[in-house]
Amino acid sequence: MASLRATYRLQLTPSFGFAHAQRRIPYLRDLGISHLYLSPSLQARTGSEHGYDVIDPTALSADLGGEAAFRSLVAAAHGAGLGIVLDIVPNHMAVDDANRFWTDPELRTRFFDIDPETGAHRRFFDIDDLAGVRQEDPSVFEQTHALVLSLVHEGLVDALRIDHPDGMRDPAGYLERLRDGGAEIVWVEKILEPAERLRDWPVAGTVGYEFLNDVCGVFVDPRASEPLTALWASVSGDERPFEQLALEAKREQAAGPFAPELERLARTLADAADTTRDDPGQAPESSRTISIELLQEAVATLPIYRTYVDPESGTVGDADRAAIAAAEIDPALAARLLLETPAPAEFVWRYQQTTPAVVAKGIEDTAFYRYAPLLALNDVGGSPDRFGLAVEDFHAACLERARRFPRAMLTTMTHDTKRSADARARIAALSWIPEEWERHVRRWLAMTDSLRSVAGAPDELERYFLLQTLAGVWPIERDRVQEYMVKALREAKRNTSWVDVDVVWEAGVATFVDGLYEEFDFLADFEPFVERLAFLGQRISLGMVALKLTCPGVPDIYQGDELPTFSLVDPDNRRPVDWAWHEAMAGRLAGGASADAEPGLRKLALTRALLGLRIRRPKAFAADGSYEPLDVGGDALAFVRGGEVLVCVGVRRDAPAGALPPLPGVWRDLLGGARHSLDDDVALARVVDAYGLAVLERVER
Repeated sequence: MASLRATYRLQLTPSFGFAHAQRRIPYLRDLGISHLYLSPSLQARTGSEHGYDVIDPTALSADLGGEAAFRSLVAAAHGAGLGIVLDIVPNHMAVDDANRFWTDPELRTRFFDIDPETGAHRRFFDIDDLAGVRQEDPSVFEQTHALVLSLVHEGLVDALRIDHPDGMRDPAGYLERLRDGGAEIVWVEKILEPAERLRDWPVAGTVGYEFLNDVCGVFVDPRASEPLTALWASVSGDERPFEQLALEAKREQAAGPFAPELERLARTLADAADTTRDDPGQAPESSRTISIELLQEAVATLPIYRTYVDPESGTVGDADRAAIAAAEIDPALAARLLLETPAPAEFVWRYQQTTPAVVAKGIEDTAFYRYAPLLALNDVGGSPDRFGLAVEDFHAACLERARRFPRAMLTTMTHDTKRSADARARIAALSWIPEEWERHVRRWLAMTDSLRSVAGAPDELERYFLLQTLAGVWPIERDRVQEYMVKALREAKRNTSWVDVDVVWEAGVATFVDGLYEEFDFLADFEPFVERLAFLGQRISLGMVALKLTCPGVPDIYQGDELPTFSLVDPDNRRPVDWAWHEAMAGRLAGGASADAEPGLRKLALTRALLGLRIRRPKAFAADGSYEPLDVGGDALAFVRGGEVLVCVGVRRDAPAGALPPLPGVWRDLLGGARHSLDDDVALARVVDAYGLAVLERVER
């Protein structure tokens, strides 16, 4: 297998299948990638644009080219020294007439989690046509994983990415079976809250959302928290903290879209209560009726995605107890969930499968669109009220990752993020200029007020949300903005929603967007501001790239993101990549073009240089390579990898004021070529470039 150095995510579609991916191999090899990271490639619905609606896990996708094209892709990758990572979807399959596991009554009952009373099935989140698979059944696991594990055994697939393990009954047991089946390197799409730690599962780590939020948060200036939050409250008219909005949204989800899941939980408990009432040996508390309202609250108040209590083995972890305690659940119900009072195993399992969906839909797909003091903080696994991350906390997270999961993925953008890394970086830069931002916002709101519809669309909250969005991605085609705003409005569920569409309100917002593109006074003030903001955003973006490619873990690049990428939530972030442009830019660099010769070349040059460094200095970045934080003050990050590579990144608007401690030897600047003797203290300002960066490799001791 190729040495695990860096992955590159490709979104496969019927118009970009295995053969198209194969043609990108020379470019990715030259970039310095070690593994192609393929989106779901098993047979999905005909025409699927994402592959997560699997209908046959025993076959490679015919839409993507089928087995022959897949094997050709793998052979070409191996010939270029690249390995293969495959994203798989074990938690659910599509409800579809083409899915034989669904249409066959006997298979349906065995493979899918069907409610015996109503005939309804456990869904993926609130999507009715995606049915939960019973991976806890060994025979189901064997049949749904036979192909994938055969690809692993044959050496065609080197590592796996597991989609949404929290939807399964027993994620730990599932991952153990996967390991026993021969999958040695596995990443899990596990969303961790800021204070939560990944359980001791047999995995390489997560797919990197915690790093994504940390590496953005460390550039957010905490001093801007007060002015930006005050601006938000003033403009939106809503002074409630995020925690309150998030709880409200989760309660809405528990009582609304997930009512069927809660009703099934209630029936499971009621049936058990009927049984215990007939058994004089049972404690009275175990037969107490639990109302559906208490169940809804127990689902909504959980502070993490889920607990991992195992009612079969009786295992309850300290983290499980802490989460249930923090939720302040009804004591009788909490005792059952923690196995302190007899409870049906089915109830405990099902509660734990329900909470992730309520949390995700309540927070990421609702509250994130209702609360926006700084949209850079509103991303998967993030917490919008965690305004900035201290340098020492960033180092602590890196040290823990190096100790526990040194091959965890490091990402800054995925197919599921709310906005691209470059857009997030530019919005984060608003925390460096909060007063200037406020002056402009108030001016823009005043000069565009007349563009609103008679009904008042968009309202003040929506206008502020839109202004931040435009600042993050400008220039952008108006149709992309209009499509994005429809999704944002419906996700917020304030003035329109997916279930109850208000076409008049949505039309008013679309007309407002049109008006912005034609409003000369607005554009005359907005565009010069964005030009100034863009440089600050570029500094943050390059800093995030440098950290992703040098911190402990395995860096992952989302397709196209080695060049400036300004995109919004899906489907915008899954648009086709202009590979001809990417290859032309790489060719210019290879031909000796300056990194400043063309917009975007600097990001590509930095990416190529750092991936090349990982090739030349494998010991420094190996799983057992050391990570040594340096104390250089709170306005910069600095560390040494494996005693060979020194990284310095300024994390504030001004040049870092600290100094490097003595580091014996001669160090060569990877980006500028200069040599530095660091035997004595050296001011960081003398080492970093105009973007606040310095990466040096030791050339003499």
